[in-house]
Amino acid sequence: MSDAEQIIIEDCIKGKRHAQNKLYKKFAPALFGLCLRYARSREEAEDILQEGFIKIFSNIRNFRGEGSFEGWMKRIMVNTAITHNKQTLKHQYHADIVTIEESHLIDEVEQKDENTIKIPADKLLEMIQNLPEGYKMVFNLYVFEQYTHKEIADIIGVSVNTSKSQLSKARKLLTTRIAKITGNQKISID
Repeated sequence: MSDAEQIIIEDCIKGKRHAQNKLYKKFAPALFGLCLRYARSREEAEDILQEGFIKIFSNIRNFRGEGSFEGWMKRIMVNTAITHNKQTLKHQYHADIVTIEESHLIDEVEQKDENTIKIPADKLLEMIQNLPEGYKMVFNLYVFEQYTHKEIADIIGVSVNTSKSQLSKARKLLTTRIAKITGNQKISID
């Protein structure tokens, strides 16, 4: 952590608005991208971002300097997104999650193609946002936040096998959607 960042953190702990503004301007764009992956719309992502920054400013004195400050903020933002989704989608959320026994899980066959497919980031983000809520939550936590299936299961209150099946279904759905827009049937999302 740089000295300038440390000063901003110390001033935020003291409640100085100019420091909070600097912190927000520095980290909001990256954290907003994270929020977009969990939200269904830009407006919902903005709500999550605001809720997350309120939590960051309220708890900044609890940052112990262990690990990166940005990583600490990302964890708060991810937890805020999860809580937001649980609160706003309480009934729909669990309806999207189907429990599958381990024996019914199909191992995905990896397909490697020498051709690289390029998809605009905004189109890929839109595809992720439009996944069913259960798929989207597990996909984001596993792929982007690098949680284990055990951690995901504990966070969202499902079994490890359900987490695995949701990830598999999310990958298959994204693969299908990408294949439709690229015309390439040999796509694999690792």
